[in-house]
Amino acid sequence: MDKKIVRKKWTTKRLLMIGGGVLVLSLIVYQLLFADNRSTLNVDKDRLSIATVQMGEFKDFIPVTGNIEPGQTFYLDAIEGGIIAEITRESGAEVEKGDTILTLTNSNLQLEVMQRETQLYEQINNLRQTRLLLDQNDLSQQAQLAEIDYQLKLLKPQYSRFNTLYESKLISEREFEQVKEEYEYNRRRRELTYKSYKNDSIARVYQLRQLANSESRMQRSLDAVGNILNNLTLKATRNGQLSTPQLEVGQSVVSGQRLGQIDVMNNYKVRVGIDELYLPRVDVGQKGSFTFSGAEYQLIIDKIYPTISNGRFEVDMVFEGEHPSGIKRGQTIRIKLELGATEETLLLPVGGFYKDTGGNWAYVISEGDASVAYKKPIRLGRKNTDYYEVMEGLEAGDRVIVSGYDNYGDNEKLSLE
Repeated sequence: MDKKIVRKKWTTKRLLMIGGGVLVLSLIVYQLLFADNRSTLNVDKDRLSIATVQMGEFKDFIPVTGNIEPGQTFYLDAIEGGIIAEITRESGAEVEKGDTILTLTNSNLQLEVMQRETQLYEQINNLRQTRLLLDQNDLSQQAQLAEIDYQLKLLKPQYSRFNTLYESKLISEREFEQVKEEYEYNRRRRELTYKSYKNDSIARVYQLRQLANSESRMQRSLDAVGNILNNLTLKATRNGQLSTPQLEVGQSVVSGQRLGQIDVMNNYKVRVGIDELYLPRVDVGQKGSFTFSGAEYQLIIDKIYPTISNGRFEVDMVFEGEHPSGIKRGQTIRIKLELGATEETLLLPVGGFYKDTGGNWAYVISEGDASVAYKKPIRLGRKNTDYYEVMEGLEAGDRVIVSGYDNYGDNEKLSLE
């Protein structure tokens, strides 16, 4: 008798096939949902620069370059032109106020001075002659008044006597009238002469005052003309160190030509060029520092020149305290110029990555796996020569690749080997 054979539903082969399918499906699901599908690039860890984010004091400063200059400079310009006749002090010499530096000669100027002096002497003599005439006129009027007074002194008693005699009928009317007319004439004459003398005296006082002022001005002009020739001698205006261009005896010099300068060497200042970008953030009183011979020295901005030239403006900085011994004019120094107050903040050391990312992102090493770094968005703030100020995206202790990202392309993940 035949026996019915029942086929098994769950065979080993089927179970293996189902199991394989589930495994493949699981792998697919995992890849889709959980696996890291970000693009990855293998890099050599030894060629990277890695820095750690940390809390610290951020000093807002920029590095600038300054040149040492004398604290004060006084320029020497030729007031009059001429030919150099003698050079008394050479460039680099220490001079004192009043020392002769060089002497010019100018025959045309000497002749012109003589002519102007002659003209002024003539004008002064004319003024003195005018004063003499005024004085003579005054004396003449005084003499006239004295003569009239003398005549009145003689005529008045005579007039009184003749008047008495006439009233007594002892003299004729004609004789009395002659004496009376002569007396009245001299009295009237004195009144007119005195009035004229009074008016002339007032005008004479005003004229004499004008003459005195004119003579005083001409005398000052005469002295000034005489001093013109003194301008042919160039003298030191201050104590200090003389600096002159190449000058030779016989060289022609024009009026206004700069012949040198005197530098006061007992103090110094620093002329600093700064990028125009920082002009709104720079003000008088801001400080800077530099290191010289192993010691640090402080500077303070004393003057700002806001004119922009070749994208830069300049400031003068003076030493806060003593200047370093041994420093020389023209020497170049590197200065840390403070732009703001020191603050406690997150700091990231400066690196080449910034030029590739603009500070918008960086590769941060994973906390769980030091062999992997991921691209992470960040935001950086201010910068100095050592650090960036971290605003967002990083925390203290994060390790960041700060070397350049030139060869990393758009990969979001780095495998550090």
